[in-house]
Amino acid sequence: MATFVIAHGAWSGGWAWKKIRQRLRARGHEVFTPTYTGLGERAHLARLEFGLETHVRDVLGVLEYEDLSDVVLLGHSYGGMVATGAADRAPQRIRRLAYLDAFAPRDGQSVFDLVGAEERARRLEAVKTVGDGWQLPPNPAPDDTSAEDLEWITPHRVPLGVKAFEEPLRLGGAVDKLPKAYIYCTKARPGDVFRQFRERARKEGWQCFDLDASHSPNVTAPDALVEILEAIAARP
Repeated sequence: MATFVIAHGAWSGGWAWKKIRQRLRARGHEVFTPTYTGLGERAHLARLEFGLETHVRDVLGVLEYEDLSDVVLLGHSYGGMVATGAADRAPQRIRRLAYLDAFAPRDGQSVFDLVGAEERARRLEAVKTVGDGWQLPPNPAPDDTSAEDLEWITPHRVPLGVKAFEEPLRLGGAVDKLPKAYIYCTKARPGDVFRQFRERARKEGWQCFDLDASHSPNVTAPDALVEILEAIAARP
């Protein structure tokens, strides 16, 4: 059986992976879904100065204090930035690094470097107008999210400090040597920023999956996602 650590997306938290935790644990796997500082049940800790580096340390703390090894580390969306940073600093604990419709950055890149100038300008304007000058308001949920799931997730999604998207990720090169997998959600929104990473993954020979789902299959397609996660964990 495998040990999964999940680095969640922006505006979210470990709570959003409830369906996945239940299913993986029922199959005998261990699952950790830490919430970053300033989000979810830790929203009261939000500060202007906390960003990507803080979130990387959050995940590293779980790997260290739970003394985890042979881990499948999954990053979803913005969590791809976090997972990449954590894997680079603790490669000895990672069996495979996986990305779910996620950013797969190189050294020195930030989220804003990867989304393009127009998207960056749109988000920074939102920070000024509705984010109190330092917070990014949440994206809307995918269109195929059920009414029941919207009722569940909407009250729990909170603004994210803009530093998380501005801060460049510093890598030492260890992450480049780890086995990787990429899961691409094919029901993409207009302006899809994740296809670039799917194409990179194929070119570099990563284990690749296309999932017939929108951007948050942990909410909308948990059974299909669990099947893929087990396939990733089963690969030597």
